[in-house]
Amino acid sequence: MKNYLNEQFKNVFNDSNGIAYFSPARVNLIGEHIDYNGGFVFPCALSFGTYGIISKREDTLCRVYSEGYSKAIYEFSLTNYSKDKSQSWVDYVKGVLFSLKSHNFDVKYGFNLYIKGNMPAGAGLSSSASLESLVLMMLNDLYNFNISRVMLAKLGKYAENNFVGVNSGIMDQFAVLLGQKEHAILLNTQTLSYEQIPLKLGNYKLLIVNSNKQRGLSDSKYNERFGECQTALKTLAPYYLVPDLCSLELKELKHIEQMLDPIIFKRLRHVVSEQARTILSAKALKENDIETFAKLMNESHMSLKDDYDVTGIELDTLQRLLIENGALGARMTGAGFGGSVVSLVQSDLVDQIKEKIEEKYAKIIGYKPSFYSLETSDGTHQL
Repeated sequence: MKNYLNEQFKNVFNDSNGIAYFSPARVNLIGEHIDYNGGFVFPCALSFGTYGIISKREDTLCRVYSEGYSKAIYEFSLTNYSKDKSQSWVDYVKGVLFSLKSHNFDVKYGFNLYIKGNMPAGAGLSSSASLESLVLMMLNDLYNFNISRVMLAKLGKYAENNFVGVNSGIMDQFAVLLGQKEHAILLNTQTLSYEQIPLKLGNYKLLIVNSNKQRGLSDSKYNERFGECQTALKTLAPYYLVPDLCSLELKELKHIEQMLDPIIFKRLRHVVSEQARTILSAKALKENDIETFAKLMNESHMSLKDDYDVTGIELDTLQRLLIENGALGARMTGAGFGGSVVSLVQSDLVDQIKEKIEEKYAKIIGYKPSFYSLETSDGTHQL
């Protein structure tokens, strides 16, 4: 891939001075929609993601080309990087520059940047955080900023929240930047303390199934769910002195139910119960208890379906078909409203399950899903 990037960089920019990088995608094994509520999440970095090659210019012009998105080089200046609706993918590059400038990291010169992604678009595997983290790591190295990976994750989140306009938590950028091969990260999103948990699945493997439903994260109901959680926190503030919803315990739900609108309570119930499931899942994997881990995955999907209402017919159909055809556990992963299901499948049954599900899903939904056998990866790094 490095040789390919060098060749393409020279073809597009007539530049032979590029430095190549890889930034992984991520999948969250469990702990969905609680990263912006101060809870634990449990993601791992994946072996597909975003490749890029960059060189520093001597002026303030930024020239960007994305294989698969660009018909021509996109140009903008460091003195004016306003959002462009016609090229929204560039917002993630501009957002990084905005975030660095907002935190007093001075990018003085422009750059040539070539981007190549090999992850499925809209699969819920965090292509945005992969790209943000790629550009952050590149600029960190080019300018010798010496920013820690944890701080880079914070900068990526800032770009997503304050420039792109998605009220996401820090999980995506954290997993992409701090991932370790053959491990998942148990991350406390409130304190940013974390533990690398070995991902040893024995005779099972993780299979990602993309629903192939088209969706847009920033204009989806993601921000609506964020707002509902904030409503719950504000309503409970006079009675519970907690910094976030995940600081509440399961036993308190029966007292809280009468204080909240029924819909808002359901959102809260998912958050608090998902927090408990995530902690138990990490414990199960430490103890090589695959069956308990799978059971918690299934319970997570039902909570996301019934209490958080972020699944939809595509993801629910995939989850059901996976379980009916031999998967031990399955749950939607990512923001929902489309995207993917992550499942735990016996290694020797993978091909058989793919074949059965493809046909049945297409008959119900009208188009086929896509399948990806998961391999883990280290975080964003130079090639």
